[in-house]
Amino acid sequence: MQVAVKASEVESPGWWLRRLGRRILDEQPDSPDPATGDVRPGLDTLRNFAEGNPPIPHVLGVEPREAKDWMRDARTNYTSLVLDSSAERIHVDGFRFGEPDEAASQDAQKADDDANRIWQENSMDADADLVHYGALSQRRAFVLVERGDDGRPVLTHETPRQVAVEHAQGNRRQLAAGLKLWRDDWTGETRATLWTPTEIREFRTASENPSFSVARGDLRGWDAVAVPNSESDSSANVLGMVPLVPFINRRTRRPEGFAEHEDVLSIQTRINISLINLIAAMKYGAFRQRYAAGLQVDEDPLTGEKIQPFQLDIRRLWTVDDPEVRFGEFSATDLRPYIAAVSSAVQDLAAISRTPPHYLLGQVVNVSGSALTAAETGLVSKVRDRQRAFGESWEAVMRLAFRVLGDEARASAWHAETLWQDPESRSVAELADAAVKKKAADVPWRQRMEDMRYTPTQIARMEIDRAADSMNATPPPAPITDIRDAREQRDTRTTIGRDGVADDDAIAA
Repeated sequence: MQVAVKASEVESPGWWLRRLGRRILDEQPDSPDPATGDVRPGLDTLRNFAEGNPPIPHVLGVEPREAKDWMRDARTNYTSLVLDSSAERIHVDGFRFGEPDEAASQDAQKADDDANRIWQENSMDADADLVHYGALSQRRAFVLVERGDDGRPVLTHETPRQVAVEHAQGNRRQLAAGLKLWRDDWTGETRATLWTPTEIREFRTASENPSFSVARGDLRGWDAVAVPNSESDSSANVLGMVPLVPFINRRTRRPEGFAEHEDVLSIQTRINISLINLIAAMKYGAFRQRYAAGLQVDEDPLTGEKIQPFQLDIRRLWTVDDPEVRFGEFSATDLRPYIAAVSSAVQDLAAISRTPPHYLLGQVVNVSGSALTAAETGLVSKVRDRQRAFGESWEAVMRLAFRVLGDEARASAWHAETLWQDPESRSVAELADAAVKKKAADVPWRQRMEDMRYTPTQIARMEIDRAADSMNATPPPAPITDIRDAREQRDTRTTIGRDGVADDDAIAA
């Protein structure tokens, strides 16, 4: 059964479909910034720069078709390094539930086993990197939490190219609605799923490129999909909340998110222009052009074109009969200014994005470990800032997952903690030395293992091994408290020599 989609009433399903659908489609192309009037890059542009396919810049004196060919050779994607340098240091190790002062319970300070199971069931060791990279490169990413056929929570990564959410009026922490818009390759239709805190609705249209008009009224071409085995076109949202969790990058720059490489796009364009100019100078000016003054050149009797009297060859010698002819050459174009322009732009990109210069320039010669650590300070600080923001989102994801399981205690556990891998580069020797010093300062064993970058699973396995080693260890001899006991122990000790007889010298010793 199909039901027409009404969109005139505020907060009706059709109204949400139009509002959020327009938001998804409008953000993909470039658009004017309402605050400054400048062009704001859309998601398409951000993706193209991240993948190394930026638009071809206009270069004076260079044919656009030639520039397109040169761009394949001139393309050096520094923006991908800006993204990768941060993404490769953001890894979730686990989650911890339990109050820090809970009756000194050691279990309360361990990584949660149930959360780890949910994490492993959904292959989030790999997919979490998609979420982080998506947020860094596309301003934000989403995780959808649903109930699987077996009753277990299902976590999936969603992109802003398909998903949009709306917060409740006056409350940035509560979602009023969420929409996923995607193309069904099996049927050729465009599908949409709408979540509100009370219900879930499905829509579809046969159009490959749907549009959402601004005018109020019905949505043409859209149909509401009826729930199977039901006369209704909606199903109840048993979670009682929108099951989408946004991961917003650099919310301090823009509330809806700011891509990691968004403020260095102009610098990457400048680098591309400098590289195209460099290739043009190499192509047309790097070769020393030769000339001959006063030389009579014959013409082809059929075509009337000048006949080239000499060929450029290292094995040939040019000679003429006319003593008045003079040979010479023009100097080659100096390529150093072009190379310096590229290096200067790369340094600007490194400073603004806080990417270590040796990541971009590759110049690491006789540099001490402390100098490298200092060079990476900005990157480490940036990554820790992203971890704080993403950590809150991951904790919301796990609370939703436990809500699916009916675990109300952890579904409302606001003291949950995300365990992150240390983003700072340290050698094994440095970590071990720090652990020894922390032991002297009475830092607990589990905390020392976390600081040494062991995962919660490895720490749990090591705890079992430690207990087994302790049980198998030979107990120390009992302390001797009496001289008479010492004499009795000495008299009963015997050492059997090679001939099977007690060795008196060994006993005396």
